[in-house]
Amino acid sequence: MHEPGTVAAATATPLGEENEPLAGGLKQRHLTMLGLGGVIGAGLFVGSGAGIAVAGPGIVVSYLIAGALAMCVMRMLGEMSAAMPASGSFSVHAERALGRWAGFSVGWLYWFLLVVVLAVEATGAAQIANGWAPGVPQWAWVLIFMLVFTGANLAAVKNFGEFEFWFATLKVCAIVAFLVLGLLAVFGVLPAGSNSSGDPVGFTHLTGDGGFLPHGWSGVISGVLAVVFAFGGLEVVTIAAAESDDPVRSVARAVRSAVYRILFFYVGSMLIIVTVLPWTAQKAGISPYVTVLDSIGVPSAGTIMNIVVFVALLSALNANLYGSSRMIFSLAERGEAPKSLLKLSGGGVPRRAVLASVAFGFVSVVLNLKWPDSVFLYMLNSVGAVLLFVWALIAISQLRLRRRIEREAPERLVLRMWAFPYLTWAALAAMAVVLGLMVTDDGARPQLLWSAGATGLVLAIAGLREWRQRRVNRTSRHL
Repeated sequence: MHEPGTVAAATATPLGEENEPLAGGLKQRHLTMLGLGGVIGAGLFVGSGAGIAVAGPGIVVSYLIAGALAMCVMRMLGEMSAAMPASGSFSVHAERALGRWAGFSVGWLYWFLLVVVLAVEATGAAQIANGWAPGVPQWAWVLIFMLVFTGANLAAVKNFGEFEFWFATLKVCAIVAFLVLGLLAVFGVLPAGSNSSGDPVGFTHLTGDGGFLPHGWSGVISGVLAVVFAFGGLEVVTIAAAESDDPVRSVARAVRSAVYRILFFYVGSMLIIVTVLPWTAQKAGISPYVTVLDSIGVPSAGTIMNIVVFVALLSALNANLYGSSRMIFSLAERGEAPKSLLKLSGGGVPRRAVLASVAFGFVSVVLNLKWPDSVFLYMLNSVGAVLLFVWALIAISQLRLRRRIEREAPERLVLRMWAFPYLTWAALAAMAVVLGLMVTDDGARPQLLWSAGATGLVLAIAGLREWRQRRVNRTSRHL
């Protein structure tokens, strides 16, 4: 890694060994469960209802498409991270593949995305906790959560790993239990919906009530727009890999074990939801999981799912705080953020980077509590489509770095992207299609425009930095 403040050409020692100053401590089980649980969040448990409303049973196809795209991105990330583990993950890869401007841009965009979304997660968890204990104001719950997870992230990295391990375990167990109960209802072992007599539900709801595609393929495409961003979060496992005991093998195993299971959990649970009940039975504002569990007769289904969503929100908060602190530390390491953030604790934890991330997270929370429909809404819109921009840069970086790795160090390709380069190009094309569809969607268009503006601003700053550095370099050569 080059020293802070120096300019590294895109082709300069792209495969150099990392001298990672952060302490290890994450075990294989931490990374495996982080890979599984990182994308299982409130977006699945609550937000999936919006996708069912526009796609009907076709939401299964929507999740297959969105999940396949997410799996491709995770495989690309896994390939690069196994070959070149780094705490900055895809930001470091983008710098090596495309130049300093790319690493700067994707790193800062991703950091901004995490600290803004962190406010949504903290506020959502506080709303649930306030419902359980109305005597404690919502802001106090937010403060408690932020302090607890700040403390966990300031301590040894294994604390983060343990939190995420048990959070992910609970989420995975909840989905497995849901799948088992749903299958029992489908085959008549448990009553569900109108079939209270215990007759098998069968597959009539998949083709009844308007057919499998009640809104046609346009509904499936709208469903993709509604669910694709629920897969965000898979990137953190490759950031965490740099702090594992064996980065190369750990990230390869985590990616391999996660990609198929994530698709199974998402698509499987959607298939259960639209099979057990008619898709028209879903109600706005109520988790489809709760609706299905209620129909099966699970007592206190709403309370159970509230607990699961609560855990999912805290898990995402913890992961986002970790990911944002490591990303800004990596930026500082490469001279793209203040050098003061490089200071480490005796245990190798970047405490100033953690505090910088949580400080901005607190600002986001205050804006969300005070001005949720104005200032914070604009901030949230400005990161709405950033995930797709980040994914696109990941794919472009993988296209370029794969050729270099094959040429310079093929032994590092312990994990390979499927059907390279065709599937990488197909994933890029799919991202372009999603962005194009967002332009035509009235609900998604503001997010795309605000996100494009934020991305343009970061790219402009990156370009200005490059131009200034080139002037400094030319001046120093003439002296």
